[in-house]
Amino acid sequence: MLWKETYQKWNQFEKLEPELKEELVTLAADDKAAEDAFYKELEFGTGGMRGEIGVGTNRMNVYTVRKASQGFADFIKAAGEEAVAQGIVIAHDSRHFSPEFALEAAKTLASNGIKAYLFDGLRPTPELSFAVRELRAAGGIVITASHNPPEYNGYKVYGNDGGQLPPKEADELVSYVDQVEDELSIVLEAEEVLRANGLIVRVGEQIDDAYQEKLKTIRVLPTIQDELQDPLKIVFTPLHGTGLVPVTAGLKNYGFENVTVVDEQAKPDGAFPTVSSPNPEEHAAFELAIEYGNRVEADVLLATDPDADRVGVATRDASGEWTVLTGNQTGALLLDYILSQKSAQGTLPANGFVAKTIVTSELGALIARHYDLHVENTLTGFKFIGEKIKQYNASGEYEYLFGYEESYGYLIGDFCRDKDAVQACLLVAEMAAYHKKEGRTLYEALQAIYEQFGYFEESLRSLTLKGKDGVEQIGRIMNTFRENPPKQVAGEKVVLFEDYDASMAHDLIQHKPSPINLPKSNVLKFTLEDGSWFCLRPSGTEPKIKFYFSVTSPDAADTTRKRQLIEDEVMQEVEQIQ
Repeated sequence: MLWKETYQKWNQFEKLEPELKEELVTLAADDKAAEDAFYKELEFGTGGMRGEIGVGTNRMNVYTVRKASQGFADFIKAAGEEAVAQGIVIAHDSRHFSPEFALEAAKTLASNGIKAYLFDGLRPTPELSFAVRELRAAGGIVITASHNPPEYNGYKVYGNDGGQLPPKEADELVSYVDQVEDELSIVLEAEEVLRANGLIVRVGEQIDDAYQEKLKTIRVLPTIQDELQDPLKIVFTPLHGTGLVPVTAGLKNYGFENVTVVDEQAKPDGAFPTVSSPNPEEHAAFELAIEYGNRVEADVLLATDPDADRVGVATRDASGEWTVLTGNQTGALLLDYILSQKSAQGTLPANGFVAKTIVTSELGALIARHYDLHVENTLTGFKFIGEKIKQYNASGEYEYLFGYEESYGYLIGDFCRDKDAVQACLLVAEMAAYHKKEGRTLYEALQAIYEQFGYFEESLRSLTLKGKDGVEQIGRIMNTFRENPPKQVAGEKVVLFEDYDASMAHDLIQHKPSPINLPKSNVLKFTLEDGSWFCLRPSGTEPKIKFYFSVTSPDAADTTRKRQLIEDEVMQEVEQIQ
């Protein structure tokens, strides 16, 4: 068996890191675990790589990080001398081994003669995106696994515009990484020598200050906090990640003084000890923040994920209880606030555009079109929104106003080219202050949007299917829905079937196929005759398949009932496939 040969190769490697050697010895008694660690190489996909930390070719460790970095170095060298001289910016989050992996990446690039700008401590992913642009670098790396469980880490790559690489360049990079045959044989120069030669350069405070200055430019109502007789009370938790310093500094710069940080979750800690998952999409991540919110009688709660590119928001509902908003709801609120205020000020550009992903609610599109703005639907992943910003900035056809995705990612100012929870925290605070001045909570503001545009309800279900068996099971689920698309769900006809991998949309009423003008992606979307839809998508970063549901109706209770019916019927179908 091939994996056993790879295992033996690592076992016989004399310079193997001691802790990895120990883990290798432990694996000797567990064939299944050993096979999973060595049966393949950790996939370096179009967004980088992500996996469990540990020994083996299918794990995140110093050797797989070196391999990815060597591939990136070869990619940069192929781009020419200018790219080599411009260098690469490297940042990391609070996860286990993140600082070590960031240093390995820097040493690998620098050993190839490529300047590596290495942050002096943990930083949010959006600040890395900003730094690439600010330093006019050829690209960037951030060591993070976003909101995955503690046993994971990851490696994300950015282009010279500060955005994740578009498909063509990403495919080229993947091919360079794949050409690096032996991760154990990559030889690196000593860190001290590389620093002395100016190939590893420390960056920090200067970038922090420039980023904070840029954050001030996205304000819509700069003096709103001063107009409140009763100041806005905010509770913020960085969930043991990178958000503490930039978010609290930004809120202070915006004039928000009444900010309470969840003390137990303030300190960076890769074990994320106070939460089952450091994911602001999950209500459980807000438990401590809600306790604090009750204690200080807060108006709004904010929670950022470990690399501070996603943010969750909680507000009080009609009964005064805390409710955690979905990503779709927060996105709709922000969009409504930005567009309505700019419209009132006369600063809304006639050629403005809003971007959202195909699995994001249509509510945002309705709001944007209400102001006669262009709406771009992109594939899932903020890199596609970043690509649209780059395209329209170059052509001048449209002016960027806002981009978001249902998975709690938002971008207001395009000085970053990835989702930015720091920006979002500041604008949510400003928006909450505005609505407070008008005598509304964010919940009440959301109800007003629903009354104007119709009620929307979305949900997301995930099936985690780990290992080799899991990959096969996910494939079976996708193939079943692709080859035998449902004709009816919850009493509603399926009128449109979109297969983004085949780049074809099938009108099931007119029986007419039409092309989908987006890059290929393994996504299936089914639209019902009442405008509701559901979507299947294997995760690109985790061993899971995701099921998205979106329902709209003029009545709130009816929306909930329909969404539950559709969700139950689809998930029952999925269970029968297993």
